[in-house]
Amino acid sequence: MKAIKIILGIISVLVIGFFLTGLIIKETNYTAQVFVDKPVTEVFSVFNNSENIKNWIPEIKSFEVVNDNPGKTGSIYKIVVENQGEEITMTEKVLAYVPNEKVTLFFDAENMLKTDDYLFCEEDGVTTIILKSSCKSDSFIMACLFPYFKGTFQEQDQAYLNNFKEFVEKK
Repeated sequence: MKAIKIILGIISVLVIGFFLTGLIIKETNYTAQVFVDKPVTEVFSVFNNSENIKNWIPEIKSFEVVNDNPGKTGSIYKIVVENQGEEITMTEKVLAYVPNEKVTLFFDAENMLKTDDYLFCEEDGVTTIILKSSCKSDSFIMACLFPYFKGTFQEQDQAYLNNFKEFVEKK
């Protein structure tokens, strides 16, 4: 009986800890970075050409323009991604667009609200792309989970940046 009480006590502490995570940590933030051996004008152009996105994010099944603004800011896109055999539809909105310097994208993907801030700078013909990401959720349970998956999110975005680097350097 004493062993059952100890086990239940441990489980209770873990459950309370899990739910406290969602109350304490409202947003999960991380960064990723890549160096591309091409000038910033070329890198920025290839990065923002929607026809290229499937070449560096292989999970994308379709990319549809919903609203394409001339200055890019405010443009909205519908993206279908395949994740472990399941199709997820998300909306991408361009929050900021400064040619050859910055692109900020907001994604709404079923309980995951993600902001990606891409910064571009060039030095000696090498372009640095720095990604600053922020994830949060409308769902309390998902908000509790995100901090535990920070490393996974960061690895995935780093892999996408590495794929982009390979793609643009082959051009």
